[in-house]
This record gives sequence, C-alpha cells and structure tokens, in this order.
Amino acid sequence: MYNYAYNIQMAYQWDNNKAATNLRKHGIDFADAVSVFSDDLAITIPDERFNEERFITIGVDALGRVLVVIYTWRDQEIRLISARPATRQEQRQYFEG
Repeated sequence: MYNYAYNIQMAYQWDNNKAATNLRKHGIDFADAVSVFSDDLAITIPDERFNEERFITIGVDALGRVLVVIYTWRDQEIRLISARPATRQEQRQYFEG
C-alpha cells in the first residue's frame, strides 16, 4: 500500500462515454472524482488484475465523499477508468490508514 501526496498540478483525461456510464452507474462525475488526488491522506495501491498498469486510490473528494478511483497513466496524464463510492471496508481502510 502506498500513500501519495498529490500536491502538484496534474492533468486528467477520460473517455466521455465511460464517464457518462460511470455517472449513471455509480453517481460519481469524473470531474468531481479527480479531487481525491488532492487528498493528502489518499491511499494508492497497484491494481494487478489487468495487463495494463493500473492504480486504485481511496480518498476524500472535494464534496467530502470517500471514493475509490481506478486509473492509469497515459501520456503523463492520469486517465480515469472508474470512480465509485467506497464500501464500508474501504472506508475503514481509509480512516485507519
């Protein structure tokens, strides 16, 4: 498990169709979800379920929600894949560090 401080300006990208599907399915807008990367207490772990290098970050967004954001790096930008509310277990993991 890794903790990262995302305190620098970063660029984000996502597929608009995927973002619309994510909003319908999980009620989370990717534009809001990127604020988890400003959370100094965010937890990031590698997501080794796929051939593509992916990461899972659990953090609090600007609206105060604990979110799970799955992403990869593309062209030196964070490319969002999915964002959803954290489960109780994931919230506990976040708050217990």
